[in-house]
Amino acid sequence: MNSGNAKSASSRSGFTLAALALGSTLLLAGCAGNPPTEQFAVSNTVLKSATVAGATEYAPVELRTAQEKMARAESLAKEKDYEQARRLAEQAEWDARVAERKALAAKAEKAYQDSQQGVQDLREEGQRSTIIVK
Repeated sequence: MNSGNAKSASSRSGFTLAALALGSTLLLAGCAGNPPTEQFAVSNTVLKSATVAGATEYAPVELRTAQEKMARAESLAKEKDYEQARRLAEQAEWDARVAERKALAAKAEKAYQDSQQGVQDLREEGQRSTIIVK
């Protein structure tokens, strides 16, 4: 019975060591040298969405900042500085999200102002019609 417990403990210890070694290897491999292709895809998609939303007109500074960061990230990826490239691509994504939100907010504000002007025009037209009838 004692030798069964020793084998079981030894197996668990070996398994734990193997799991730690595998985990460490995967962690180091993940950090060391994989291009941030997924982050680049996300960042580029958000940049396109911001452009479609009107960021060129309503949030040009934010959009330009995002585009510049993305261009720098792509340059770093070519130099195989993947970690810094990923960080810049993430920053570009968030800058593009800000540009998109700002553009959407500006367009919504403009639509609101246009609708308010339409209501005012209708009121004035209604008042003119009422004056003519009397």
